Amino acid sequence: MKQSVLGNTNDHPDTRLTGNNRDLARYDKGGFDPGRGIAWRFLWYLVSSLLFESAFFPLSSPKRTLLRLFGAKIGRGVVIKPHVKIKYPWRLDVGGHSWIGEEVWIDNLADVRIGSNVCLSQGVYVCTGSHNHRRPTFDLITRPIIIEDETWICAKAILLPGVIIQAGAVVAAGSVVVKNVRARDFVAGVPAKPCIN
Repeated sequence: MKQSVLGNTNDHPDTRLTGNNRDLARYDKGGFDPGRGIAWRFLWYLVSSLLFESAFFPLSSPKRTLLRLFGAKIGRGVVIKPHVKIKYPWRLDVGGHSWIGEEVWIDNLADVRIGSNVCLSQGVYVCTGSHNHRRPTFDLITRPIIIEDETWICAKAILLPGVIIQAGAVVAAGSVVVKNVRARDFVAGVPAKPCIN
């Protein structure tokens, strides 16, 4: 009987991936368009690194102004804590009176729309990009994320490409959301599933 680090392999289904190995020298980003030229992206990188992400730049009002200057749609009263990281402001739309907590990373290769009165707690990761692991060219895949009004994404939660979090939902701390969350549902776990709240 064959043994592995998992124990008896006869007790475990074969979960090995099929397909070609990755050849990153052949990486294919397909038709991906970052939405702005390289000079504009580099300018945002500098401004973000030196000012926007810094703890020495704690006030939300100037941060809202910076985001708007770089093409974001930012509603009134949005609170942005220190160390927030946003990939492309021109692909961000945030409704009024939403909160973006410390160390939130909005990795928006595709559009991210955040409604009003939304709370993204500390360390939330909003991920709009992935890769086709079945192709040797490791093709880039991007899909938008929508977070509707009055939702709460708790600390260290991860939202994966293409998900919609409907109005009033709560995503528990440390959860990984891989599919849409219905309005007013409370979801938790990896992957996140509805639970009793």
